[in-house]
Amino acid sequence: MTKVQITQKGFNDLKIELEDLIKNKKPKAIDRLGKARSMGDLSENSEYTAAKEELAFVEGRVQEIQQVIDNAEVTNNNNAGDFVQIGSSVTVELNGKNDIFQIVGEFEADPMNKKLSQNSPIGQALFNKRVGDLVDINIPAGKVQYKIVGIK
Repeated sequence: MTKVQITQKGFNDLKIELEDLIKNKKPKAIDRLGKARSMGDLSENSEYTAAKEELAFVEGRVQEIQQVIDNAEVTNNNNAGDFVQIGSSVTVELNGKNDIFQIVGEFEADPMNKKLSQNSPIGQALFNKRVGDLVDINIPAGKVQYKIVGIK
């Protein structure tokens, strides 16, 4: 796996999630599976099937997070707001209204919470730009032009 760029906060959050999965969720899933197994005929036991799927999900998530942590390249945003990079909070203006996006590594992206991957259309367009720059972006809704009014 290639290096995964991630912010320090994202890296810390992954470590916390991994610890919770290993210490809490995996033991509960194993316990649930054991109880379901003791209920008798496994061929018609929907609780057993659900418990097995839950354990597989938890184990898969543990492997995924561990792989990201092992290949993480933690980026430190130390440009003092000179230009947009991973970890930057960017204030943009569109039609007289301001909006704030955080540019994050691809694994941390959460568009609903305005955390945009540097590889997303908006993230790519904003990346390495400075305050005052006008940025044309093609998004599914059409072409928009953002003005960068602040970078933290």
